[in-house]
Amino acid sequence: MSTALTTLRVLDEVAQLQPVGVTSIAERMGMPKSSAQRALKALEASGWIRQTGPGKEKGKGWVLTTKAIDIAQRVAADVGVREVARDILTELRDTTGESVHLVIREGNEVVILDVVETVNPTRIYIPLGTRSPLHATATGKALLAHAEEPLRAEILASGLPRLTDSTITDPDRLDAELRGIREEGKCALVKGELREDIGSIAVPVFSRSGRWSAPSASSFRCTASLKTAAGESARR
Repeated sequence: MSTALTTLRVLDEVAQLQPVGVTSIAERMGMPKSSAQRALKALEASGWIRQTGPGKEKGKGWVLTTKAIDIAQRVAADVGVREVARDILTELRDTTGESVHLVIREGNEVVILDVVETVNPTRIYIPLGTRSPLHATATGKALLAHAEEPLRAEILASGLPRLTDSTITDPDRLDAELRGIREEGKCALVKGELREDIGSIAVPVFSRSGRWSAPSASSFRCTASLKTAAGESARR
């Protein structure tokens, strides 16, 4: 494995586990502690991570710096859809009273690009940049339903890990659900498939050419008004 790839993998581990010590990273990645330490020092020198204290001390270790936020903001700006969709996300939040998320697909996952939080005191916080599997999220299903057939077939054949008792792991069953979303114009819906305490509904957001760019979704206390509002946003 190249030094550059190893360093990037270490950065990903820090992002997932922060704060984390060198020993934990070396054990998780199956590499010598010295190699993990070199990668951490390289990332520190380039401004990606910083050390908050001895790694063995609870709550201490390596964490990301704000450089990651800066890069994320640049990526979001490049995507462009975030600015365009913001007013619709806000209106959907105001109509439903629920948090609304805008996502894009990366590989077999969806990544949260923007969030308009609910004003309801009872909420589930899901930060920007959070990654979730396509098959267990409403946003992922909305994207998959309108994806090209080769991509959809590839995702279905790649394995559908069970995350809760409600997660759909049968490719044929999921394919049938995606077909209904696509052909009948349904909203994508999940109840406890990613986490047992989360339900969500999603619709694809299409460009003028008819191709989807990203879906919007809400965590919800299931109401009929939420489905109505989501459907109206999809037709914008």
